[in-house]
Amino acid sequence: MAIPTLSPEQLQAAREAATQARRARADLKERVRNGSLSLNQALDIAAEDDVLAHVKVVDLLKALPRVGDKRATEIMERLEIAANRRVRGLGRHQVAGLKAEFE
Repeated sequence: MAIPTLSPEQLQAAREAATQARRARADLKERVRNGSLSLNQALDIAAEDDVLAHVKVVDLLKALPRVGDKRATEIMERLEIAANRRVRGLGRHQVAGLKAEFE
């Protein structure tokens, strides 16, 4: 299947949409980082928003205070969450485990 050729206007619109999506995901992580959102709230918001559902779980965990690479990896391994998993791909038991971890 060939990649469709887009007009310059379509390319610009796609670039703008991608930029807005990146900013929305960065804003979610920043709100978790500064404490205005808990992990539980962030997971609930991301589950309802198609753009935010694409945040990587490991990035969301590392945005939490006192959670770095090592602790995020340990939590994900214990809850059997793949390293490249995004919020949208979490199962209900994995979400419940993450919420219980950071109550």
